[in-house]
Amino acid sequence: MRVLIIEDEAALAKGLKRGLEQAHHDVEIATDGVSGLQRALNGDFGLLVMDLMLPGIDGLRICEELRARRRTVLILMLTARGSIGDRIKGLETGADDYLPKPFDIGEFLARVHALIRRERVNRTRTIRVADLEIDTRTRRVSRAGREIHLTYKEYLLLEALAAQEGVILSRDTIQERVWQDEESYSNVVDVCVGQLRKKVDAAFDVKLIQTVRGFGYRVSRPMEELAS
Repeated sequence: MRVLIIEDEAALAKGLKRGLEQAHHDVEIATDGVSGLQRALNGDFGLLVMDLMLPGIDGLRICEELRARRRTVLILMLTARGSIGDRIKGLETGADDYLPKPFDIGEFLARVHALIRRERVNRTRTIRVADLEIDTRTRRVSRAGREIHLTYKEYLLLEALAAQEGVILSRDTIQERVWQDEESYSNVVDVCVGQLRKKVDAAFDVKLIQTVRGFGYRVSRPMEELAS
């Protein structure tokens, strides 16, 4: 896979490049946000490894610009910032994973390969539930032909539920799948479900996102449609 590293710490960038090349990836380095964004937009990269704090344009703005232009390149964000707020903000702007510094090169490579495996599984898959359609390759979501814009976490939550239509996922299961090993506040799942409902269900008579009290959440089509 072609990988672009955007990192202004020369020693770190070289170390990451060496590790990725040993894993048989084709790697380029950009040392500031402006040149990194241009190369990301103009190059055919499958993965972008990017520091949050960069000269010129920071990593959040690069993420926002790439996702606004519907670039589906995988993004792994690196940063010395480790607070929950920074992690959430980085992921919601479009990063696929988040790795706080300092980190072990082994963990870094494991994260990279996990992202690549997940992308290959989802590359050509379309999920449909009633009039809801999820293109997992481009992460485009629509309902009754109307496009719905979701944050990264909202998208992951919707995909996790819709991929197992009718199956109840507990809050713990959702938190493990969507937030993985990130630290998160106790009601993060409920808050995200509430935000998702406003975008996916609020404008429609039929509600697809269902609460099963005492168990968790599911996405399911109406019972009359299932019976037909």
